[in-house]
Amino acid sequence: MATHASDGAGSRTARQLRRRQLTIDEALDHAEAIMGELGVGALTISEMARRMGVRPPSLYKYFASLHSVYEQLFARGLALHMAAVNDATVSRSPGLDRLRAGMSATVQWAVGSPALAQLLFWRVVPGFEPSPATFKASVEDMATVRGELAAAVEAGELSPAADSDRAVRILTVLMSGLISQQLANEPGASFETGRFSSLTDEAFDVFVDHYRP
Repeated sequence: MATHASDGAGSRTARQLRRRQLTIDEALDHAEAIMGELGVGALTISEMARRMGVRPPSLYKYFASLHSVYEQLFARGLALHMAAVNDATVSRSPGLDRLRAGMSATVQWAVGSPALAQLLFWRVVPGFEPSPATFKASVEDMATVRGELAAAVEAGELSPAADSDRAVRILTVLMSGLISQQLANEPGASFETGRFSSLTDEAFDVFVDHYRP
């Protein structure tokens, strides 16, 4: 009997955790929509609660503060971005082929998810910084880029100077510049039709030419 009671309590706990996560996911969906409509800095817990049909204090059971909402949105955006890059690069050869696919996937994801992209790539919320634990995945992502640059050098595709943090920064500047220009000037355009996002391959070629052996 004790085992049955314990199993029942465990099932209730599992159901409660699922309900809690569903509520958090719904709240984050509304938060992302608000950022897309009104701007990343216009997000408020009051507006999230209004759209969910609850009182604002109810959401504080799930988010300690507005910055806690941004923290979870940052984690969501980072996970979605990395998934998009992984999908685009998993079948690619190490080195330039994989780097090109990853850069293209990053720009494409950002154009399709502008609110989350702004939160990830720019400091648009005064006083907000993701926690080290959340930001760790971003650091690992940059290490992956550095690894692909090393693979390109090893394969003779790039000069030895490309295997450096400096090269990572240059590639990041090219990528973020494309995204910034596209979102600032044509926020509703697609990746393929955008005046700036459509230059992704050419921008990558500029990088390759700079580090050509």
